[in-house]
Amino acid sequence: MLDFGAVSLEWGTLLTQAIVFLLLLLLVRKLAMGPIVGIMEKRRQHIESQISSAEKNRTEAEALLAEQRRVLDEARAESKAIIDRAAKQASDEATKIVTEAQAASERMKAEASAELAREVEKAKLELREQMTSLSVLLASKIIEKELDETAQKSTVDKFLAQVGDRL
Repeated sequence: MLDFGAVSLEWGTLLTQAIVFLLLLLLVRKLAMGPIVGIMEKRRQHIESQISSAEKNRTEAEALLAEQRRVLDEARAESKAIIDRAAKQASDEATKIVTEAQAASERMKAEASAELAREVEKAKLELREQMTSLSVLLASKIIEKELDETAQKSTVDKFLAQVGDRL
């Protein structure tokens, strides 16, 4: 027996308790630690698979985001190209309309000018014909009446007044 003052130990009891402790330790290790370690290992594997799955999902999400950004950039570029083409087409169309309007205006001016020239020429011809007929009429009146100079002057004045009224 060991005596430590207030505490005394017996060798048999100490040996028995040590053997029981070792047996309990082996039983706990055999029965409890195996399943606990297995559960911990399964939990570790499950967490690792979730981490790798999350990493894979994050990588896929980044790739999808990059793809969506690329598609969005393409759509923006395409819409800008469409707007640019529409603006150019509108500008070209406006230029074409202005050019056609100017050409039509020039054509109308030329036609009006030609019509005016024809009308002036026609008026001149009519005036010549009237002057010719009036000259013939005047000459016949002068020949019919052989008048003195004052009578002839009054006849010419009357004639010119009549011609003025007709024009």
